[in-house]
Amino acid sequence: MKRKPDNYATGFQKQRYNAAFGELLRRERLAKNLSLSTLAKTLGVTKGYLSRLEHGGAKPSRILIEKIACALEVDPDPIFVLAGYVPPEVEGILYRHPVEAPILLREAFNDYGDAQQTETQLEIKPKLTSVVHASKPSELVKKRLYQLVQGDCLSWANEKPPNYIHAIVTDPPYGLKEYTAKEKAKLRSGRGGVWRIPPTFDGCKRSPLPRFTVLTDADRESFKKFFYEWSVKMIRILVPGGHLFIATNPLLSHLVYLSLSSAGFEKRGEIIRLVQTLRGGDRPKNAHKEFENVTVMPRSCWEPWGLFRKPCEGRVQDNLRKWKTGGLRRLSKNQPFSDVIKSAPTRAAERAIAPHPSLKPQAFMRQIVRSALPLGEGIVLDPFMGAGSTIAAACAVGYQSIGIELDPEFYQIAVRTVPKLATLAINGEYQSQPNSQQTLFDL
Repeated sequence: MKRKPDNYATGFQKQRYNAAFGELLRRERLAKNLSLSTLAKTLGVTKGYLSRLEHGGAKPSRILIEKIACALEVDPDPIFVLAGYVPPEVEGILYRHPVEAPILLREAFNDYGDAQQTETQLEIKPKLTSVVHASKPSELVKKRLYQLVQGDCLSWANEKPPNYIHAIVTDPPYGLKEYTAKEKAKLRSGRGGVWRIPPTFDGCKRSPLPRFTVLTDADRESFKKFFYEWSVKMIRILVPGGHLFIATNPLLSHLVYLSLSSAGFEKRGEIIRLVQTLRGGDRPKNAHKEFENVTVMPRSCWEPWGLFRKPCEGRVQDNLRKWKTGGLRRLSKNQPFSDVIKSAPTRAAERAIAPHPSLKPQAFMRQIVRSALPLGEGIVLDPFMGAGSTIAAACAVGYQSIGIELDPEFYQIAVRTVPKLATLAINGEYQSQPNSQQTLFDL
């Protein structure tokens, strides 16, 4: 008897997968009180095709599944599985552990343990990507590619020895005020505060933006004080020659840079992210008709990332030999890393995976994270992790990393989304696994 290929599935099996997918799709649609016509219009498909999907008569594309997950505000992973697409994580587990697969899959896709969990890591082995959970740091299995910590980065740094990490790449709360409990509550409710909840623009829903122009002199003094104290702690745990990439904005960058320099960091320049956003360009508030030819601020077309370095021990070559730091990793032998990077705004597919108001695109983050370790060795820290875009970028280029996030909700988003962002290719398709090159370290 001729052996069927491994990926063979009977028509009955395919129908069962599609029927399960269709049932989930219909249930979620009705739960959102959406008609077939309304959802079809949102997805850009016909009502008849959507009806066939719900009745198991068609198989959706990967791109359509991402749109469905975004429109219905659900996790796309179960939808991919029910539609017949096997995620890379599952594929690797089945390949490496055919007997233990049921247990491993439960570990990889459960709800991330109890509410007291404080750390999560991604283990990289040949053809296997799995998530390991533990409620206590002492229970964590060693040799992981990354570590996520829920807590205060200042307290975390106090517990670490000097010269502990090799680079810092972070996008901090620019004005601090926008991420206080009071302002985050307003953001999540969609009303008022320092967050500007903008209207739709050309049919596209704009992301919330913090209004830094409302900061008072007291806010600015508090801002400078915090970043100075933060810089003192960061320079202590950074190895000599280690670089710090810090996202800022034109209104507040000078205050950030002053704090970093006062703490002992050397300013090494700026990375200019060329990105066209909808920030700025507004007419005077409540007087836009009277002063229709006036712009309060220029339309923002760039984002500055401050580049700083802890002083080297001796010459750069000596520092590279001892600490593996002191310079930036070149793009190739013939092309150095550049301080101007063209970058599109974060794609909708990435925002659907990681709903965070300040999410940076992987296409940009992977470039600066890669450059942070000149020899490709060491640990990258993001002390203001947010949804984990820095950590995902580090995984994608094969670097060890640690992410710290104080907000429990943002931390849980990072737990869920780092593996997905790490395996997301720049063109939107998923990679088989992060480009880890077997980079491991002991916690």
